[in-house]
Amino acid sequence: MAAVAPEWSTREPCLMGIDEAGRGPVLGPMVYGCMYCARSYQDTLATLKFADSKTLKEEQREELFESLKDNSSVGWEVDIISPKDLSAKMLKRSKVNLNEISHNSAMGLVKRALDMGVLLAEVYIDTVGDAEKYRIKLTEKFPGIKFVVAKKADSLFPIVSGASIVAKVTRDRALRNWVFDETAQNMHMNTGSGYPGDPATKQWLEDHKHPVFGFPTLVRFSWGTCTPFFNDAVEVTWESDELEEDAGSNGSVKRQVKLSSLGFTGFKRKSEEIESSGKGRCKFFQARKLELVRKFQ
Repeated sequence: MAAVAPEWSTREPCLMGIDEAGRGPVLGPMVYGCMYCARSYQDTLATLKFADSKTLKEEQREELFESLKDNSSVGWEVDIISPKDLSAKMLKRSKVNLNEISHNSAMGLVKRALDMGVLLAEVYIDTVGDAEKYRIKLTEKFPGIKFVVAKKADSLFPIVSGASIVAKVTRDRALRNWVFDETAQNMHMNTGSGYPGDPATKQWLEDHKHPVFGFPTLVRFSWGTCTPFFNDAVEVTWESDELEEDAGSNGSVKRQVKLSSLGFTGFKRKSEEIESSGKGRCKFFQARKLELVRKFQ
């Protein structure tokens, strides 16, 4: 069921703030959040003590988020981009970089509000990349809306500060309530900060690498932090569906492609035995309806 805009937002000009949380970590989703209100509510909004979410303690963010949820004079939306989606976009043959993913998410939130009937007049957003180029891109996509793109917009404009809290609390809750798809034993969420330089995060990656599938889907495989863990990757080859002409034989042959060259990784099997059929088999196989044909000892 499509979301319904508050009645006031369809009757008078509104302003919106957009911000993200989780751009840098190697773990978990990246979340874009927006908050909007009537232009006439702007002065009141400035008194609600919203601030850049990074300057607040978790308890303060949670309290502010609950207060804005109860505030009938503001609306909000989120876009949660999973680690799996981030990795898929950044590792695909026609790569989509993080800036473009960010731009598309922000524009998606603007479009969602417009589709609900919100009368957007002004949008304030923290820049990703060159601020002026980003502003022009947004203006061309949504003519008639005034866009203000600035560095540290979450500390300059209360409407963006509110969006920052929406994004940060949503991401924190997603991590806190994360349920692993994988079935390996001894998995835990003592991940540290999730940022690449955190020793606790690196140790978590070391503890959770898989001899075949790499990391759990909590991990952004496309991050450079993961690369050192791939040094002992299993060299897997597969037949490409694409036929390639072999000039030497004047015929068509199927080309062997290293799995690792396409962004998929594994690790050399040590003493662990991986069960690929029967009860409790890995969800990777279950989801793809793969069955055991022959098992080698």
